[in-house]
Amino acid sequence: MAGRELKALFRAYREGDELAFRRAAQEIVEEEEAKNHVALARDLRALLAGGGARSAVAPGVTLPEPPKDREGEWPLAQVRHAERGLDDLVLDGALVERLRTLAEEYRRWEEIDRRGIPRRQRILFHGPPGCGKTSAAEAVATEVGLPLVVVRIDAVVSSYLGETASNLHRIFDFVGQGSWVLLFDEFDALGKARDDPTEHGEVKRVITAFLQMLDAFRGPSLLIAATNHEHLLDPALWRRFDDVLEFPRATVHQSRKLLRSRLRAVKHQRLDIDASASRLKGKPHAAVEKVAWDAIRFAVLADRDVVQQSDLDRAINDALARPW
Repeated sequence: MAGRELKALFRAYREGDELAFRRAAQEIVEEEEAKNHVALARDLRALLAGGGARSAVAPGVTLPEPPKDREGEWPLAQVRHAERGLDDLVLDGALVERLRTLAEEYRRWEEIDRRGIPRRQRILFHGPPGCGKTSAAEAVATEVGLPLVVVRIDAVVSSYLGETASNLHRIFDFVGQGSWVLLFDEFDALGKARDDPTEHGEVKRVITAFLQMLDAFRGPSLLIAATNHEHLLDPALWRRFDDVLEFPRATVHQSRKLLRSRLRAVKHQRLDIDASASRLKGKPHAAVEKVAWDAIRFAVLADRDVVQQSDLDRAINDALARPW
């Protein structure tokens, strides 16, 4: 193990520079792999990936600044520690198990590679708005112990010719320097079909460039794209993803579980959770969560520390009156 990498590792730890820490750690792992120290490299990679811990590097460590646009004015992404775990999600059990398997597979990529099995490294989440896609991406980041890089689509998409593709290159270059979960939320804003007559030539060039970046995506990071409008995506994008997970609207059972979970921490009086969940049938998870928080809010505004059924009914009426 070279002294240069060890010095860089200790210096990064002292300065709280997570990007430099991960870069030095990754070099050490790769050096051990080159020496055919398979067991040691596997253990080091598992530690770097977090082994299922809440974070591979302590949450108090300062994360690196995200990449910025050409002028250096606008950050192109948000870099943050993930906090929500898979156990915090209220989703279909089979879907949670697929997410858990994805995280476990990441921790065993070395074995996957050694057996010649293609990695599942680029994942697409799709489904209606508010059904847990963004939360699931954060939960995966928590499970694998990696920071979350959330791409700011509004900053990436530029009105200047050629700048959108350049911004994407900056993001991929940044991610290539460490280990992350990279999330493209509202992905359809980037991946619209190239035969869409309403889009101009620049959009088509951006999609072509993005396809090339997806094909070239390697390294110790996961890429997750999430969309509410899968029908808008360019057909060539679908086969670029190693797995596709659908996030449906909340079932009545999930709505009951969400309401009970969110209201558990407060006092409440004779709440009919079953009937309330039935009224929310067909609504997304976000709507159910909002109902719970609004019910608590109404109790607070009425100077009560107990949530009553009238608070819950009022919150449900408000949720049913708005589009989701």
